[in-house]
Amino acid sequence: MNNTYGRLASHVYNLDKYIGKSFGDIEYYRQRLDGYRGPILEPAVGNGRALIPLLEAGFDVCGFDASQDMLDYCLAQCAGRDLAPALSRQTFETFTYAKRFDAIVVPAGSLQLIADHAAASAVLKRFYDHLAPDGRLIFDLYPGDMVADLQPNIRSWQTETGDLLTLTSQRVKTDIIGQTTVSHLRYDLWQEGRLASSELEFFTMRWWGIQEMLLTLQAAGFEDLVVSGDYTFGRAPRDGDHVVTFECRRPV
Repeated sequence: MNNTYGRLASHVYNLDKYIGKSFGDIEYYRQRLDGYRGPILEPAVGNGRALIPLLEAGFDVCGFDASQDMLDYCLAQCAGRDLAPALSRQTFETFTYAKRFDAIVVPAGSLQLIADHAAASAVLKRFYDHLAPDGRLIFDLYPGDMVADLQPNIRSWQTETGDLLTLTSQRVKTDIIGQTTVSHLRYDLWQEGRLASSELEFFTMRWWGIQEMLLTLQAAGFEDLVVSGDYTFGRAPRDGDHVVTFECRRPV
């Protein structure tokens, strides 16, 4: 049960990161994709928080996710807006498409869910192979979170039917050498004050150094690498930035 996003986890995600909620990423990605008319791929599409605004802005976007529960939320959100993107259940490590994409976008640090460096390097090469010549890859990393959220944390949400969902999270391992953290995430559904169901997930994240990622992208064949801090394109990241965005190109 590692990074699986089961039924309760997906429900919490949909309540907490609802369609229309932005961390500055949706506006940034729309700006960086301006002028793109060809197909765009969003891996780890989740509930469609980023995908749907891009579709509504006129971009030709499809996506995949490893969690069927997350895809079900995305499909329902799209159907309610008369949107019908191509969505499929696939993983970072094995996804495949017959066509090539003008751009691949991975917002919200989803790439950090790949805990092993060699596996992540292979995924970046897979992105490269699925891009058309001159196609661009854009993705976010959250480097500062490795030293954050060390104390147990409890959050809660009211569901659409008035029930209560709670999430209890606790960091249980920090591997400085391996650059990974592991947290226990317990999701509980409460109905009329009684515990109706629970899920426990192990949440593993990998933390990248900026130069490490640049070298890995170059090894995969990417060129024209630009690293930006806090969604200000071209501004070098600095201490205190919450998010670092990488943009690079498959050469012609």
